[in-house]
Amino acid sequence: MEKILEVKNLSTAFATDSDLITVLDGVSFDLIKGKTLGIVGESGCGKSVTSLSIMRLLPRPAGRITGGEVLYRGTDLTKISLGEMHKIRGNKIAMIFQEPMTALNPVQKIGDQLGESFRLHFPNMNDDEVRAQSLNMLESVGISDIRRRLREYPHQLSGGIRQRVMIAIALACKPDILIADEPTTALDVTIQAQILKLIKDLQKENGMSVMFITHDLGVIAEICDDVVVMYTGHVVEKGSVNDIFENPKHPYTKGLLESIPRLEHPRKTKLKIIEGMVPDLLNLPSGCRFGNRCPYIVDECKQKVPVLEKVLDAHYSKCLKHASFMKENV
Repeated sequence: MEKILEVKNLSTAFATDSDLITVLDGVSFDLIKGKTLGIVGESGCGKSVTSLSIMRLLPRPAGRITGGEVLYRGTDLTKISLGEMHKIRGNKIAMIFQEPMTALNPVQKIGDQLGESFRLHFPNMNDDEVRAQSLNMLESVGISDIRRRLREYPHQLSGGIRQRVMIAIALACKPDILIADEPTTALDVTIQAQILKLIKDLQKENGMSVMFITHDLGVIAEICDDVVVMYTGHVVEKGSVNDIFENPKHPYTKGLLESIPRLEHPRKTKLKIIEGMVPDLLNLPSGCRFGNRCPYIVDECKQKVPVLEKVLDAHYSKCLKHASFMKENV
């Protein structure tokens, strides 16, 4: 299996008035060519910061990568110049942002925003070619009345169509990697299913790799091949989607899975929750970062910082007690 993207010990920090806060701490994972990797976790766990670090779109001057590597086909994206990154961003690695209404420019027509991708990366294209390619992209993402849509502004479109426009812009240059940062969060269930199917179909058609960031484990189960579970800027578990869902090895992953509504549960069954709150990054507990919420905590967990260890072939967990989960989940 070819690794098209390798993230190795990536650390990212944000400067505040009083201190430098580490938001990502030694994050490592691989994206396989043609496969879909899901990154999951609660809000504030570092999912979006991971994607922005890979794309080198961290807000400046506060955000900065403080360590590690991001290897795209062997090239470390953290070391190349901004000019070289500009050629890769949108062309080889593209991104769909969380909220299309804020990601799209409200005062520019859809045709101008879509055409910009072609003008930036294919400067020899004339206006007629740019328009033809823009129409083709809108058609490929299932938008009807495409000529009218090119003349419209974002506020004239529904949420579902805005999201399809974002996908069209991201895929305009047929990238190797698509990073989708919670692309279905603001959409109703029917439109969400259409967008997920669209991404899967376009992935199959173009042979691209997808990094799908979400807090929705149902979406992860439906479209992903591999999963990375994040908590307070750490990867606490990673493995194939079957490993993660059938045999979780970290209490946090187990808690997330138990909080999903299931059809086999009796009506009005009370959902399980993960007690407590995500700790403040400025006031992290000693030992395991999940310790203040973990039902399996022992004294050792409060003193020793766990490391990500292999528990099965390609299944890793950052838990001192993962052996207990092996017995419990068999």
